[in-house]
Amino acid sequence: MFKDRFEAGKLLAGKLKEYAGKKNVLVLAIPRGGLQIGYEVAKRLHVPLDVVITKKIGYPGNEEYAIGAVGPDGEAYLTEEVVSHEYIEEQKKELLKKIRERYRKYRGTEKLPDLKNKILILVDDGLATGSTMMAAVQYALRQKPAFIVLAVPVTPPAAVEKFRNKVDKIICLETPEIFFAVGEFYENFPQVEDEEAIRLLKEANA
Repeated sequence: MFKDRFEAGKLLAGKLKEYAGKKNVLVLAIPRGGLQIGYEVAKRLHVPLDVVITKKIGYPGNEEYAIGAVGPDGEAYLTEEVVSHEYIEEQKKELLKKIRERYRKYRGTEKLPDLKNKILILVDDGLATGSTMMAAVQYALRQKPAFIVLAVPVTPPAAVEKFRNKVDKIICLETPEIFFAVGEFYENFPQVEDEEAIRLLKEANA
C-alpha cells in the first residue's frame, strides 16, 4: 500500500538509479495520474520528463469497457476484434483529435517529442488491463528508441506478462494476485487535474 502517487514515484526512482543523470534518458508519463509518478522519477534521476498521451477505445454503447487504445500517432492497439473496422477507424479519428488537443494543452505544441535512440522510462500509477500502456509502448517502439523500461508501482502478474516481450526491462514494486483497481493500493488516490499535470511537467523540467 502506497501513501500516494508521489511516494510511489520516489520508491520507483530508487529502483531506477542506474539511469540517473544519463544524457539520452527520457521519462515518459501517461497523464494524468502517471505525471505525479513521473515527476518524482525525473526529479530524482535528474532527467527530462515528457508525456505520452493515449486514449482508450470504448466498446460501442459502453464507453467504460475498453477494447483497446489509440497512440499519439493515431495507430490503434486492440485487445479484442469485436467491432467493425468502420467503428475503429471512426474512433481513431475522433480520439486522435483529443490526443492532439491534449498535447497542445500540456506541451504548448502538437509536435511529438523525439524518441529515436533514447532510453525511455515509461511510467504510470499502475496497470489494470494495460491497454493504454500497450498503446504507449507500441507507439514508442515505432519511434526506434535504444531501450525501453516499463516502470510502475503496481500491476497484476498477468498484465506484466503482456509486456514481457515488448520492452527491454520491467520494474514493478508490487504484483498482487488479487487486483480489482489501481486505486485500492493507494491510501490517497485523488484525481489529478489538468492544471496540476501541466505544473508538474513544467516544474520537473525547470
